[in-house]
Amino acid sequence: MSQAAVRDILVLAAHPDLGRSFATRTLIDTLRASPVAGRVELRDLYRLYPDFHIHIDAEQRALQAAQLVVMLHPIYWYSMPALQKLWLDEVAHLGWAYGPGGTALHGKDFWLVASTGGSAEAYAPGGHNHHPIDDFLLPYRQSARTCGMNWLPPQILHAAHRATPAEVQAHAELFVKRLAHYPEWCHHLVEPAVGDEEAVALDERPAMFSALDGSAA
Repeated sequence: MSQAAVRDILVLAAHPDLGRSFATRTLIDTLRASPVAGRVELRDLYRLYPDFHIHIDAEQRALQAAQLVVMLHPIYWYSMPALQKLWLDEVAHLGWAYGPGGTALHGKDFWLVASTGGSAEAYAPGGHNHHPIDDFLLPYRQSARTCGMNWLPPQILHAAHRATPAEVQAHAELFVKRLAHYPEWCHHLVEPAVGDEEAVALDERPAMFSALDGSAA
C-alpha cells in the first residue's frame, strides 16, 4: 500500500449546522476535492450521531488507526461544540486514553483547526475577550497532554462571519496543504507530551465518570 493510500489522518468535523456553515464547510469541501482525501478519514460527528449516541468502539478504532488527530469546528462560547465535548468525554475515557493502562493515544499528534466569530483583536488582553486565544485553548492543550499526545500549533480563522470568500478559501487551502505535507510541515513545531500521565490519580481524572468503577466524579 502506498503512503497516499494509508489513512493515517483522522479529521473530526463537528459543526451543529454544517449546511449553513461557510468556513467549516469550505474546509471540508476543499479536503474532499483534494488528493490528500485518500489519506484522511473524515468523520462528520453531527451527521454520524444526530441523537448524540456515540459509537465508542468505532471512534476508538478510528483513533487507533491515525497518527494525526484533527478537531475541526467553530469555537462556541470559548470552547468546542456540545457533541465534540461529549465525544471527548465518552471516547477518551480513563483506562483507555489516560490513567492506568490508558496509552492508546500516546505519541499521536493533535491539531485544532477552528474558526471564531470574534476578530484577532478581540482575542487580546485589551480586546473584547480580555485574553489571547491561547488562554481559551488551554483545555484542548491539557487534554492532549493528559492523553500523551503531541500538541501542534492550532490554525485559527478569526472573524469567520466577516471573512471574504478568498480569505476562507486561503484558510482551507492552507489546511489541506498541511495535511498533504504531514508530518514534514510540523515536525519542528511539535510540543511533545511530557511526564508520566499514567500516574493520574482517580480523584483527579477529568472525565465525569470512571470507566473502571462507574462512579461519578
